[in-house]
Amino acid sequence: MSEFAMPLPAGYRSRAATTAEARVVHRLVGDCERKLLGRVVTGFDRVAADLGLSDRQPESDSVLVRDGAGETAGWGWVGGRRARVHVHPGHLGRGLGRSLLDWAETRAGLLGADRLSQSIPDSDRPATALLRSRGYFPLVTEWLLTIALPAEREVPEPPAGVTVRTFRPGDEEAAYEVTEDAFDEWQPRRKPYAEWARLTVERATFEPAASPLAFAGGQMVGLVLSSHDPGSDEGHVERVAVRRDHRNRGIARTLLREAFRTFHHQGRGTCTLWTHTDTGALSLYERIGMTVQRSATVYGKALSEPGRTT
Repeated sequence: MSEFAMPLPAGYRSRAATTAEARVVHRLVGDCERKLLGRVVTGFDRVAADLGLSDRQPESDSVLVRDGAGETAGWGWVGGRRARVHVHPGHLGRGLGRSLLDWAETRAGLLGADRLSQSIPDSDRPATALLRSRGYFPLVTEWLLTIALPAEREVPEPPAGVTVRTFRPGDEEAAYEVTEDAFDEWQPRRKPYAEWARLTVERATFEPAASPLAFAGGQMVGLVLSSHDPGSDEGHVERVAVRRDHRNRGIARTLLREAFRTFHHQGRGTCTLWTHTDTGALSLYERIGMTVQRSATVYGKALSEPGRTT
């Protein structure tokens, strides 16, 4: 990655962030989440995956901001049309958020994006106000759902002609096709396999035992991909996908309950997952006993010209 200039408030400096600084960035993100949400919710491997993409993918980039004493004050990341920005709680109110937003929009334009979006917790009112003041508008609502696992969950039999087993080495390519085919309906771009794998099956916290797959006629037609949190008793469902021609047959419900049962056997007390407006799956998750824990909104805007902000 090339170095770049970034206008900042007095006393701060910036440079490109690298994979080697994943733990530094994760501590920053954790401090932000503890202040806003009361706990750390982003795993280290998620941050490492984002920074790894910045090292590998030409459409990704990241920046790290430090103060005069060398302490980490903020960071920003751009990947395709998505961005993430965090300012350390001890450095809020000094204009860093606005500077990082300027950087994200400029870098996204230079990297070829025609629009940019960010997901903001609905409880983060200052960030919401900043985005709205800059012309961002709400695109979708995201929900974090959770379910307690005090007892083993009953798993319904799969539909006729469908078999279920857990993820095995060699299933990666087929799982990629099922998820990306399903997500083509609403995601802005289809991820290359290497990017998808780095964000899912190559993560250190990927949990094959809690990732059941559905097959019909020898082909994979549905899946749940899960991960675990080394620092808690939570399991996480990262992806739920069913091939279009096999939907509305109860496959997703069966796979989710299978994942819940596995997490219970592993001694995990809860399982969480994120969904959003465009998937239309909120009611499914609520019917199987999950409840909304918190919400976020994805805000987006069009970029006027490559390399320029509006």
